[in-house]
Amino acid sequence: MHNHYVIEDAFNSEAQHARETLFTTGNGYLGTRGVFEEGYPGEQAMTLIHGLFDDAPIFHTELANAPNWVHLVVVIGEERFRMERGEILGYHRELDLATGVLRRTVRWRSPAGHTVDLAFERFASLADAHILGVRCRLTSVDYAGLVELRAGLPGFVENTGLLHWEWRDQYRLGTGGVVLELQTRGSRQALGMATALQVEGATLTVQDCDWQPTVVAAAEIAPGQTLVADKLVAIYTGRDVPDVRAAVSYKLETAVAAGYEALRAASDAAWATEWESADVTIEGDDEADLALRYSLFQLLIAAPRNDDRVSIPAKALSGWGYRGHVFWDTEIFMLPFFTLARPDLARNMLHYRYHTLPGARRKARESGYEGAMYAWESAATGDETTPRWVPGPEGGLIRIWCGDIELHITSDVAYAVIQYWRATGDDAFMRDYGAEILLDTARFWGSRAEWHAESERYEINDVIGPDEYHDHVNNSAYTNRMAVWNLQTALEILDWLKVQAPTRAAELEGALDLTPSRLEHWRDVIARMVVPHDPETGLIEQFDGFWSLKSVNLADYEPRTKSLQFLLGIEETQGYQILKQPDVLMLLYLLESEYDTETIKRNWDYYTPRTDLTYGSSLGPGIQAALAARQGDVEAAYGHFIHSARTDLQDVRGNSHEGIHAATAGGVWQAVIFGFGGIRITEAGLTATPRLPQGWTRLRFRLHYHGKPVDFDLRP
Repeated sequence: MHNHYVIEDAFNSEAQHARETLFTTGNGYLGTRGVFEEGYPGEQAMTLIHGLFDDAPIFHTELANAPNWVHLVVVIGEERFRMERGEILGYHRELDLATGVLRRTVRWRSPAGHTVDLAFERFASLADAHILGVRCRLTSVDYAGLVELRAGLPGFVENTGLLHWEWRDQYRLGTGGVVLELQTRGSRQALGMATALQVEGATLTVQDCDWQPTVVAAAEIAPGQTLVADKLVAIYTGRDVPDVRAAVSYKLETAVAAGYEALRAASDAAWATEWESADVTIEGDDEADLALRYSLFQLLIAAPRNDDRVSIPAKALSGWGYRGHVFWDTEIFMLPFFTLARPDLARNMLHYRYHTLPGARRKARESGYEGAMYAWESAATGDETTPRWVPGPEGGLIRIWCGDIELHITSDVAYAVIQYWRATGDDAFMRDYGAEILLDTARFWGSRAEWHAESERYEINDVIGPDEYHDHVNNSAYTNRMAVWNLQTALEILDWLKVQAPTRAAELEGALDLTPSRLEHWRDVIARMVVPHDPETGLIEQFDGFWSLKSVNLADYEPRTKSLQFLLGIEETQGYQILKQPDVLMLLYLLESEYDTETIKRNWDYYTPRTDLTYGSSLGPGIQAALAARQGDVEAAYGHFIHSARTDLQDVRGNSHEGIHAATAGGVWQAVIFGFGGIRITEAGLTATPRLPQGWTRLRFRLHYHGKPVDFDLRP
């Protein structure tokens, strides 16, 4: 693996929050933003742990920010090292994507004129999710005297003003470590953290101030001398173990006995195995190669490894955006990567949708329908967590309708189940979990379809499609066609189940009331559902009346730094043919085998110029790149792809401070594998029709199909 460092050679406080997101590290259990160990004014320090939700006003429930485990204060004489004090004579920060280690080196001259070299590194172990480590190498350039290193567990943390924690206990361990125990106020989840500091030749003491137990190391240093301080941290929540106190004490003890070097080596080895399955190498385009590897790194550190009751949130575990809630982003944008590169992780996330079926059933019932209606935003239980009102940019409140009427997520989850099954051949999963999701989501669509006697058609009215610039629309092409697909697929799976696992089939027929008349109704909906299109032009109408909306030339609004919805206003935008993302193209992408190339080409030509690509949805460009490449328009594909690839690395949307664009990361992979690599999952196996962008001399990757690795090495 060559190009695997994300590098920052100068610190820019203006870009501080975006860079904190950029340098997020994690291990599939937690994610930690790239804040400095010693702290910085205005920082957004954040460690988010999968599944650790607590109640919150407006947002219903959110991931509770955990204490900042990287906390390490360095004191030279009387002065604390801070990036905003004294003089920075040298600075370099790099994220090593091969091992997940974040490093920073600083040459600092204190206000009193003492010069030191500091080298920090941190890792969240991929070999053991509950172990974290920070190392600081302090070398004196011209200072002789006392230095202190203070490693604490700062328990007083907030979520943008909200306090989720109650103090439970803190104490010392015999090994010189300290433990902090907290509990969330609403959900009563326990959190235990323990830390120890190892510094050769230093005197260690413990400070017991409330909420922040700290281990302090003091030593004398002379010019040319180096001190190495290792801070080890153990962490558990009540979701992991019944007794966090015993668990963190024991884990810290074993960590201290092993030592920093051995723990890091174990984590590095786990990463090497990880990349063996997941790495993609692009030769001839270093920017693309690095951007793709960065995207995959961010997905891999957010994917739950030992927990199938959580899934990847829209901003992964890297920022406040969307409060840790899970959207269709996971199933449609991120899961294809896991399904083909790390199927066991994909299975975990599909199990999350199985475990949250009770929440989806409650939502359907409360909305007056049958079956399972998945939440637009989902947290621990699968109940709807989309806020109904949010503060607007000009003050006042804006009504958010997605949680009520953005229905397509239900068939998106079903689609991911089928994708996974086709790629893995995991029949046990389909029998025990997948079939129930497909059949219960079909029950929802069967009850949601509205019969219109005058037209003798079924319709689905008053919805939001993927394009959120238009709400309360009737017969969204994407929603209706995917509902039909969901019903068709459920019938096929029921037939399959009757042959493969007749007892399970009978059990589900009973539990879900799958009577012959219900199945007949499904067939009727399939045959007579409206999907608005024009047979003459081959165009699919995004929703009823879309073609009569005002046309607009997006070029007239350039240059701009805001979305058209922001420029025109939410209400105004509804009246225009301006898309946040192109529903119809998304549909043609997902159900590609059901449409001919002429239909795809015509709809591409119609909808692409009407899409607000730069500032609309960050979900769109990666998928548009894949679709364009498959149609042979590699140049257009590359433009969309590279725009997508720069989303977080260059903060092109100006909103990376809110967290990683995890769906974009998945879209970048799809653009490369399904687009430029031309990979398709067919009945006969995987096929490739490569169309490499200009300059790419090689595209190499490994996929897994039906339990076996398949290596691809594509050249122009």
